[in-house]
This record gives sequence, C-alpha cells and structure tokens, in this order.
Amino acid sequence: MTLPPKPPSRPDRVSLWRYLKLFRADILSAQPAKLYRAWMAEFKTPFFQSYLINDHTLIKRVLHERPDDFPKSDRIGAGLRPLLGNSVFLTNGDVWKRQRRIIDPAFEGGRLRDTFPAIWASGEAAVARLAPHADGQPFEIESETSHAAADVIFRTLFSIPIENETATKVFHEFKAYQRTQPILNLAAFVRGPSWMPRFFRKDTKQAAKSIRALITTLTQDRLNQIKNGPVPDDLATKIMTTADPETGEKFDVPEMVDQVAIFFLAGHETSASALAWTLYLLAMYPEWQNKIAAEAAEITQDFSKLSTLKQTRDVFREGLRLYPPVPMMVRESTKPEEFRGRNIKVGAQVVVSPWHLHRQSRLWDNPDGFDPTRWATENGKKCQREAYLPFSSGPRVCTGAGFAMIEGVVLLAQLVRAYRFEIVEERVPVPVAHLTVRSKDGIWLRITPRSEEL
Repeated sequence: MTLPPKPPSRPDRVSLWRYLKLFRADILSAQPAKLYRAWMAEFKTPFFQSYLINDHTLIKRVLHERPDDFPKSDRIGAGLRPLLGNSVFLTNGDVWKRQRRIIDPAFEGGRLRDTFPAIWASGEAAVARLAPHADGQPFEIESETSHAAADVIFRTLFSIPIENETATKVFHEFKAYQRTQPILNLAAFVRGPSWMPRFFRKDTKQAAKSIRALITTLTQDRLNQIKNGPVPDDLATKIMTTADPETGEKFDVPEMVDQVAIFFLAGHETSASALAWTLYLLAMYPEWQNKIAAEAAEITQDFSKLSTLKQTRDVFREGLRLYPPVPMMVRESTKPEEFRGRNIKVGAQVVVSPWHLHRQSRLWDNPDGFDPTRWATENGKKCQREAYLPFSSGPRVCTGAGFAMIEGVVLLAQLVRAYRFEIVEERVPVPVAHLTVRSKDGIWLRITPRSEEL
C-alpha cells in the first residue's frame, strides 16, 4: 500500500554550509534519516550546539518537570518578532506566566461550547465556497483551508466573518507575510545584541507592519465597545476584560495586539495545515472518507453531538501525528545538564521534534502509515501519552489545543459530508516546513458533490 508523502532525508554527512542552506530552505528534508530512530542526536556549529531528543524521559524533563530551566530559544522567535512582538508565543519566565494567567480562562470549559456556533458557521461558509470548485478539476485545497481557518479565528475572536473588510485585509496581508518570511533568518544562527541588524526583507517588515496596524484597529474598536456599551461575548472580550489574578492588571492595547497576532498565526496557520493534510489523507484512503461521511451525516449544530464523531476525531488525530503543524520546538539550557551520558552546556539548543517523534520507528507501530485505529491499541495509547505532541506538552501546552481539536473535527465532518475528495495522481504533495508543515507546491485534490445516499 502506498504510504502518505514524506520528504526525502539528506545524506548523513554534509558540510556545515550545505546543512545551513538546506535548513533555511526546509528543516524537514535537511535532517538525516537516522533521526527517525535515534533517542538523541547532537549537532555542532560554530554558532551553537544543539541536541534533538526523542527520549521520553528527556522530553518529560524539559517540557514538564523543569520547564523554567529550559525556556524557549529566541533563535526561532527572532525571525517572528516583527509580527508577534512580545506575544505569549515568544516570552519566558514571569512575563509568560502573567500572559497565560490572563489568556487561559478564555479557553476553559464552557468557553469551548460558546465558540461552537462560530466554528459551525465557518464550516458552512467553507462548504458554500467550495461549491464552484466541485467539478472534478484539480483544486489547491490549502488555499481554502487557510480561508476557513482564518474565518474561524475572526468569528470566534472578534465576532466578524472573514468577509469583514478589516478581516479580509489581515488575511491577504498574512498571505504576503508567509511568502516572504523564512523559518530562520540571521538571528537564528548568530547571537548578538538587540541593536544588531536582523536583515529582515523589506516586504516581510512591511507585511508585519500592515497586519499589526489592522489588528490595532480591531483591538482599539473593541476596547471602545467595552467601555461604552453592549459588546459581543467572544474571545477578544473575555481576554481584554480578564485581570491577572495576582496583579489585577489587564492587557493594554499594544499587549493585546501582540496576543491577537499569535492567535491568528497559531490558530489560523496551524489549523489550515492540519485540515489540508487530513483531507489529503482521506483522499488517499477513500474507505475512511466514506466512514467519516457516514458518521457526519446526522451531525447538527448541537455541541453535545460532537461526542458521536469518534472516527472523525481519530482520523484528525492521525493527521496531526503524520503532519504535526509545528514540526520542531526549540528550548535552551540555562544550567549544565547531562543527557544520556553527554554533558550539555549552558546555552545549548534542545530540540523537541514532533515530526520525528511521531514517526519514531522504535516507538510506533507502522510509524509512516495512516492508521486511525491505532489509538485504540496498547501501542497507540502508550505513544499518545509519551510520544505525541501536536500541541506541545507541559505548562507551555498550546492554550487553544481543545479549541483546535473541536475546530478540526467539525470542519472535517462538514466538508466530507458535503463533498468527495480524490487525489490528483500527478501532483503528490511534498511536505516542507515554513511557518508550519505545508506542501511545497500546494495540496491538489479533485472535489465532487457527495451522493445523497449517505
């Protein structure tokens, strides 16, 4: 049976400069095949020393037991600061803890139920937008999953659809930003003072500036609404009216702009990636697509019915395993450490790679295969606990993880209920890592209306 697409691995030995060039272009194909079976790998450069860890005990130490000793590295974050500022995605220590105390309540318990109607409406809009393309001709589906995910963010955050003028402008500016922003820039390799030039492209800086200006307008308008009268009970209102329980402080406008920028980046970019790859997997395995369509046939705009979408959830979970939107997470050691008998110096980069961990051949049964039934097996249950990190883990687990699972399952059910998706044989997607795991030349599918019999 044909396996889902996987990028080629580089040879075990390449020159440093060849590696850096490959890494800047795509961090997935820049890695050797041995990382899919290694418990740990060391890589040295003149600029830094890094360790990729696939050992559960080490991952637990870094992400769960001592997260303050392994803060987020700024080598990746430096390239995103023009857009994300001082957002929760980039901060560490007390600043990060304060931000999470304000943000987390917006995503707790009943708040997910409150956002469900907006997610459902976004799914209905996505189904309608696909109708003109359901003619059996090749269609690039990532463009639509990006549109749908952006729609979800604006409806749940600011109670406006993607068709809103400002929302549309943010969406289009973000597409421009994606095209110009590499995963790494000079700051990722060379440590320097804050005044050191980061050599961002002019169009990257301009796109980030435009996005932040538009978000500032949305944020200031909402703050005025909060002060002057009735206001939508959405995520923006919840976050902007929540005070830090320890200090009593709330986010000011610049701080809120930083957070909205990462909500849009994380909530839109990652969801779009996950949904597109899962649709491709269902096109590869039509028997599973038919199961999802049948399961979704009776689903309605009733939050309690989500529990019936068990196979849809397992399929989406398997899509996140094979194509985790965030392929690597980088931490930095602040104390001397010992990993598997090796001395780790202060300042070393510690890489937790969901991409490799989710395909670790010594952990997973059939690691490169698509098998949604694995989650009911002993191996699948064990790996889900110890080797499955689509949303990170520990205190820094994505605050929107529950939200993302609901969004992915609902949109997947709505789309597959309405349409049949088929692969385009001559266009096999090649996974690459930019801001998230996307396809090098898009994900192309043939779409036709599903028969009424299901």
